[in-house]
Amino acid sequence: MIPSRKEVIDAYYRVQPYVHNTPVLKSSYLNSLSGTEVYFKCENFQKMGAFKMRGAINAILQLSEAQKEAGVVTHSSGNFAQAVSLAAQKVGVKAHIVMPSNAPSVKQEAVKGYGGLITISEPTLAAREAAAATIEKETGATFLHPSNNKEVILGNSTAAYELLHSHPEIEIILTPVGGGGLVAGTALAAHYIGNNCKVVGGEPFAVDDAYRSLQSGKIEINETTNTVADGLRTNLGAINFPIIKELVSEIIRVEEEEIIAAMRLIWERMKIIIEPSCAVPFAAVLKEKQKFKHKKIGIILSGGNVDVKKLPF
Repeated sequence: MIPSRKEVIDAYYRVQPYVHNTPVLKSSYLNSLSGTEVYFKCENFQKMGAFKMRGAINAILQLSEAQKEAGVVTHSSGNFAQAVSLAAQKVGVKAHIVMPSNAPSVKQEAVKGYGGLITISEPTLAAREAAAATIEKETGATFLHPSNNKEVILGNSTAAYELLHSHPEIEIILTPVGGGGLVAGTALAAHYIGNNCKVVGGEPFAVDDAYRSLQSGKIEINETTNTVADGLRTNLGAINFPIIKELVSEIIRVEEEEIIAAMRLIWERMKIIIEPSCAVPFAAVLKEKQKFKHKKIGIILSGGNVDVKKLPF
C-alpha cells in the first residue's frame, strides 16, 4: 500500500519545527563537467549530519502517549543511531540503541551525547536484532527500523518535498540506495509534489541488491558488503520495496573508483564535507552523462558523517 499525498504533506508540516530546511547548492564547474544543471540538497547540513533525522523524528512524533512513555529501540552502527537519539531527546522519549562492538567510538560518543542508552552487541545482524528484541520485550519500547518503516519513509520524503517546493523545475532527483528508505521517500515526494519529476537511484556494483530487485521483482540480498559507501551495505525491506518498484525509474550502478572520484570533486569544488555514500548519485550522473544532458537534476546529499582520518582519497 503506497502512502497517500496527504500523508506526505502531513509529514512535511509535522517535522518542520524539528529539522533544518537545508540549503540547496550549485556549482558551475560541476554543471559544466556533467553537462547538466545540478541542485544539491545538502542534508549533510541537517541536524546530526544526515537526512535520517527526518525519518526518526516523524516516526517518534507519530507514537501514542503510552508508546512515548515506554521509549523506542533501534539497532544501528551509525547515522540512524544518532538520529533516533537526538529525535527522542527533542520530544523527551527514552531511546535504547543497540550498537555493534565494532561501531566507531566517535559514533558511540555522539549517541551518548544525544542521550541514547547504548547496548553493545556482537557485530552480526542476528546479534543486533536479538539484542533489540530483548530490550523491546523487557521495556515495552517500540522498535524503529532505519529504512523499512512507513513513518520513517514519510519523514525522509520531506527532503525532496523541500527541494521541489523551492525548485519545481527539477526533472529528475537522484539519491543513494542502501536500505531503501530515502529513495522510497524521495519517490513519494516526486510523485505527489513534482512536475513529472522522475526518481533515479545510485548504487555501488558491490552492493547492487536494489538494482537486482527491480530486475527480478523480488527483494534480492547482497552477498558482499565490500564498498567504500558504508551507509549502503543494507538491504531493501517489504515496506519500501513496493514504493520503489512502482515509483523509481531506474537504479544506476557505479564502480568504487567512480564513487571516490565524485566524492573528491564535491569536497574540492564545493568545499563541503560529504560521506562516500553521498557521492554515489553524482557518480551516476557523471557515468551516464548522455542520459542527463541539459536536464535539471536534484541530488540529495544524504549526509556528512565521515571519519576524516580515513578518507578514501
